[in-house]
Amino acid sequence: MQIAMIGQKGIPATIGGIERHVHELSRSLAERGFVITVYARAWYTGRREAVIPGVKVVHLPSLRTKHLDTITHTLIATLHAMRAGVQVIHYHGVGPSLWSWLPRLFTPNIKVITTFHSIDRKHEKWGVGARLALRLGEWTACHFAHQTITVSATIRQYARDVYDAETVYVPNAVPLYEKTNETEQLARWNLAPGKYILMVSRLIPHKGAHYLTEAYRALQLAHPELTRDLKLAIVGHGYYTDAYVQWLRNKSATNPNIVFAGAQSGEALAELFAHARLMVHPSDKEGMPITVLEGMSYGLPVLLSDIPEHAELVDNPEYLFAYGQVRSLVDRLKNLLRKPAAELGAEGQKNRAKIERHYTWERVLEQLIKVYEETQSSAKSNPTRKQKNIEVFKHSNI
Repeated sequence: MQIAMIGQKGIPATIGGIERHVHELSRSLAERGFVITVYARAWYTGRREAVIPGVKVVHLPSLRTKHLDTITHTLIATLHAMRAGVQVIHYHGVGPSLWSWLPRLFTPNIKVITTFHSIDRKHEKWGVGARLALRLGEWTACHFAHQTITVSATIRQYARDVYDAETVYVPNAVPLYEKTNETEQLARWNLAPGKYILMVSRLIPHKGAHYLTEAYRALQLAHPELTRDLKLAIVGHGYYTDAYVQWLRNKSATNPNIVFAGAQSGEALAELFAHARLMVHPSDKEGMPITVLEGMSYGLPVLLSDIPEHAELVDNPEYLFAYGQVRSLVDRLKNLLRKPAAELGAEGQKNRAKIERHYTWERVLEQLIKVYEETQSSAKSNPTRKQKNIEVFKHSNI
């Protein structure tokens, strides 16, 4: 089966949860004999050759601005995939799904699948116009695709409630990582094993890095005995949020214990995950956060905001705090940092076991392959509601 992946920035994955998802998905499918084309933005990959056997990377241009980068690249990629005659176009994200009507209308032999990764329109970085476009993208994701995948139970219910759409729940997945004993990269930031709290995320407001830095500073003042030898390492960079990143850095400029490590990948990121004492993800909004899954896969205890998507992953209330509430985050950090290392380690191993049971590629891939195969073999003689929507669209005056 020939499948085109559209919507991600590209592979090999360096930064971005969707990019890591597509990287691993493409690699795993290629190993099963699928023919995979991944569309990449030249600025992300630098036109490097991918090193994944069986996966073709096509670099296409885009208008690299906050509002036009994704939409222009997705349009060009969609037209390229239609002309290439792939069997399936898989859109990743509701924004890219805005162009899913093109293959449905002009190349009906191509099946369309969309993964609804997150409710992007609720992210603070978007203005009114972008939010309206993303709302339309949600509708197209739920009604134009032959099949819509949702990555969390929360998003699946949202699609039912808001768009009266039935979707297939397939969670995100990560490899089952083995911890490295290497610590050479940690020296770049003067970090020591077990002596830092870790956050890995894009630095955009709804991810909540400002809650964590504020909570850490409050903890330093109220309980210096807990933070004297414990640093805070924030890994990631902004995405059209330069002012926010600079504000974060300025507020922490005089605090040597708060380390901004920038975007990391490869061995450096592996070391940061492997040797953290605790991972914190204070986000206000999520889909199914891959960085949290990665931390759990490394056997880390994770402290999360209590949004529904996080509550799907962690059921111990000691490891959840009231989202957006710095006081609650401080209290949880205080209690967890007082626990013996062995107790935190045991919680981390429970997290790793949960990944092994539910969120490894070995388990999730079979569900995704089933979606591809059932979509490809669906009978034209029995049109679904989504197919009927396309027929209405064809004969409308839009």
